[in-house]
Amino acid sequence: MMKFVLKCSALLLVCWQAQAANEAEWQSLFDGKSLNGWRLINGSASYEVIDGAIVGTTKAGTPNSFLATEQTYGDFILEFEAKQTVGPTNSGVQFRSHSKPEVMNGRVHGPQMDLDPSERQWTGGLYDEAMTGWWYPGTLNPQPGLYKFNEWNKIRIEAIGTSMRTWVNGQLSAYVVDPTYKDGFIALQVHSIDKPDEVGRKIHWRNLRIKQTSTASPAEANIFVRNTIPNDLSEVERKQGWRLLWDGQSEKGWRSAKGDAFPTSGWRMKDGELTVTGGGGGDIVTEETFGAFELQLDFQLTPGANSGIMYYVGDYDGGDALGLEYQLLDDERHADAKQGTDGNRTLASLYDIQPRTRLMTNVGLAPKVGQWQHARIVARSDGSVEHWLNGVKVLSYTRGSEDFKRRVAASKFKDIARFGQLERGRILLQDHGDEVRFRSIKIRAL
Repeated sequence: MMKFVLKCSALLLVCWQAQAANEAEWQSLFDGKSLNGWRLINGSASYEVIDGAIVGTTKAGTPNSFLATEQTYGDFILEFEAKQTVGPTNSGVQFRSHSKPEVMNGRVHGPQMDLDPSERQWTGGLYDEAMTGWWYPGTLNPQPGLYKFNEWNKIRIEAIGTSMRTWVNGQLSAYVVDPTYKDGFIALQVHSIDKPDEVGRKIHWRNLRIKQTSTASPAEANIFVRNTIPNDLSEVERKQGWRLLWDGQSEKGWRSAKGDAFPTSGWRMKDGELTVTGGGGGDIVTEETFGAFELQLDFQLTPGANSGIMYYVGDYDGGDALGLEYQLLDDERHADAKQGTDGNRTLASLYDIQPRTRLMTNVGLAPKVGQWQHARIVARSDGSVEHWLNGVKVLSYTRGSEDFKRRVAASKFKDIARFGQLERGRILLQDHGDEVRFRSIKIRAL
């Protein structure tokens, strides 16, 4: 009995020591009394210590202000509590960020976790401050009511390797894989304001602590993962069932829409990009067919370009490959944008059948010719379909519904029996005679 007690005591001691060692890894970023270890950058909003919290206050006539750590951090887990009072105002916390004289005259730039008590409720979203804009807007993982205005909210940011994740009040909010930033400072943002009545709004932070570690939490996630690394599959994407539909270097899995072989001209595979050159190679399709699926890819338009992503593609009209089309178009320069009905030939619309909604103009969400954009198509077994552009759902419909049939009957496809209602079909990339680039083509079965 004595040996058993001694063994249990020894085991408890080991567990306690392991727990104590684990807790000892955490470092406080704020002593609760002063701003020692922090510095003000860019703007002139006020930061002060009140009741054991850092309180930032909005100020007129100043750009975004940042209270930044003097120390830089690479791989880490950051936890803190945040509260906004007086009035809702956008804020955020920078991490792995920089302020360099040679870059935008010292403008703070880098990853930011958004704190957003506004009606859109994008708290937890990830934003590339002053650079590429939104990586992960709140539209990708809506969490209405999770972040509470005028209450303390628990926040967690995990940045390890290329993986960046955020949690709001215990809920996973955003998941980005991006290799751009490897280390940098942490900074508390007080956003610039536009209206006089926005002066004096306050953002509170407390209990800021950090653990520098290369060990991440388990990679399982039931939310969409935005991976910006070209033609890459992260561990969590593989677990979610994603696979590359194009391997980034060869014609494997693809062929001409009008033959068994891949086109000998008009398409180029180089530097991880699949490019239709406009040289008359014709459309290409997958060798596989798909039923319910989720497809995503990056595309880059050249000025005036027209192309498309077709799905549920079958052989109609004597062998021509046709299907439902996610339109790819330079809306500003190509005449097709003004044709059709109510804009149903514009970018991300269901070509000639249903127009997309009005696009958001936020940085990183508004499409730009010559830059990589992100397309996503979700086609479920119940017939419901969604078109997404740069992380925002811009269109939804149901195949076979009365509304869908009515729209098809008014389109150029009106004479094709049961158009768009195949149970399975191929994926097609269109050659419309213009140069368009593709990469990171991924698919998973639903």
